[in-house]
Amino acid sequence: MNGLGLSGASKRVAEHARSFVRLELQLAATEMKKRVVALGLGIALAVLGAVLALTALFFGLAAATAGIATALPVWAALLIMFGGLFLLAGLLGGLGAALLKKGAKPVPEKAIEEARLTTEAIRNGE
Repeated sequence: MNGLGLSGASKRVAEHARSFVRLELQLAATEMKKRVVALGLGIALAVLGAVLALTALFFGLAAATAGIATALPVWAALLIMFGGLFLLAGLLGGLGAALLKKGAKPVPEKAIEEARLTTEAIRNGE
């Protein structure tokens, strides 16, 4: 009789363990769904913010152009804004190109030199 009782108890323990694992998996799935929804919403809001910021920049440039146009003809105001933006684009493009050229060789030259010196020191028994 003890054998049957123990067998039944072990079956119940196994069933409870399976049930517990199922519940844990459901909890994990629910948690992940909430995180994915929050992440998606965050990305969407960030993109919307960037689009609105870009639109605001365009309106600011248009307002500046309109302000210049109060003192000069519209064509001159547009030409001045064009020239200023073109110069700014050239400056930023040049700086970006210089930084890209600087980082073009992503080789840790100092670390390689230190490793070479360390290897030489070990070989020489220093």
